[in-house]
Amino acid sequence: MSALGSAVTWAAADSWTMTRRELAHWARQPAQVVVGLVFPVMLLLMFGYLIGGGRGVDGAYIDYLVPGMLALTMAFGLESTMLAVTQDLDKGVIDRFRAMPMADGAVLVGRSAADMLQSAVGLAVMLAVGYAVGWRPGGGAGALAATVGLLLLLRFAMLWVGIHLAMVAGRPELVQAVQILVWPVGFLSTAFAAPASMPGWLAAAVEWNPVSATATAVRDLVGAPGSAAGGSWAAEHAALLAVAWPLLLVAVFLPLAVGRFRRLGG
Repeated sequence: MSALGSAVTWAAADSWTMTRRELAHWARQPAQVVVGLVFPVMLLLMFGYLIGGGRGVDGAYIDYLVPGMLALTMAFGLESTMLAVTQDLDKGVIDRFRAMPMADGAVLVGRSAADMLQSAVGLAVMLAVGYAVGWRPGGGAGALAATVGLLLLLRFAMLWVGIHLAMVAGRPELVQAVQILVWPVGFLSTAFAAPASMPGWLAAAVEWNPVSATATAVRDLVGAPGSAAGGSWAAEHAALLAVAWPLLLVAVFLPLAVGRFRRLGG
């Protein structure tokens, strides 16, 4: 086996070991996982049936809301990941890992892999709840598969943003303050209302939001009511932005997080 192949195999094995470590933590503390699954369901039911909304939306609001909530679910829920990273930093666990013959960044990759597994389960739960409340996606199996792919891509990107912010925060008590920085990305989006109902300057900002791009692309895939405001470029090219935004975020924040990990204790 070549040196490169050996290095990749070593890094993959270390990352899988760290992934199993995170899954073992969840098995011992299932309440955190359950809360993460239930919270987006509560938001969907609250906005769909209690608060209402749908300003500027043509057609059934539930058909517009569910894709938006799916995208919002992928953007939110980073607090548990950020807490896990900062707790390991605070307790010196990561320092012990760094002293071991382990591939650089395997701890972070393992954490991200475990989070992606939980995100996939959460996405399946949300799809089931959406179906239960009357959402019927169109486009067939291909559109549904593309929908899941775009949503998980957004999650992967937001996850590395969260990991980097956790590395910057360094301590668990600072996570809540840093987590607030992620909230505007979710709420200043087309998750709950169409840009047509917003002032022009706000609509423009909202349509270029990564969460909005994914939500709009998903709506286009499943034939839900759209969110275009006057046929803007961002709305008409939502699928392109739904891929470009996450790739850009990963390209920026994954190297930053791994680089900061390497500099720990340096």
